[in-house]
Amino acid sequence: MTSTAPMHPYLARELIARAERADEHWARLARMQPADQQIGTARHIDHANAGFLARAVADYGWPGVPLVGEEGARAAWRLALRADTRADVQRLASRLMYDAVDRGTASLRQWAHLYDRCLVNADLPQLYGTQYRLGPDGPQRQALSEPAGDLDARRAAVGLPPAGLALRRLRDRLAADPCFADAAAPAVLRGAA
Repeated sequence: MTSTAPMHPYLARELIARAERADEHWARLARMQPADQQIGTARHIDHANAGFLARAVADYGWPGVPLVGEEGARAAWRLALRADTRADVQRLASRLMYDAVDRGTASLRQWAHLYDRCLVNADLPQLYGTQYRLGPDGPQRQALSEPAGDLDARRAAVGLPPAGLALRRLRDRLAADPCFADAAAPAVLRGAA
């Protein structure tokens, strides 16, 4: 991938702003026992973002690096990952992103996460082991396609770290104090954790 100025900086700014707002909202919810209303608000944000991403893809194609820069492309991927209420948009994003990977304008590693997300949302086992659910003992990897013993080799082929290391990093991230723009939020969340 190249790092030149994006062709559509306004689209990049909007993608980044939407992804950051969604990231912050979900980060807050991941560290607490959220009420149904809070989860519903997050899902509404994700649904609106999926609609925006669908319009952007219809107008421009996949928002790869040349179109929106590296940060904008990463933001588009994050919006696609959370487009669970719009499986059609999520699957389209996966196909278009895969084509962009072939052209060298998108990240293979990011695509692997999105592909796994599409599989899990279709009630199929994932291929790269990137998707987790919070269980009673913390994050638990969702079902894997067989043979599971080849997981680290599949992960290495797309630039992902070994599965055990990825799980440790996820647990460390969830255990760490979050960083929010709202200074009052961390104190409330630390007390709730």
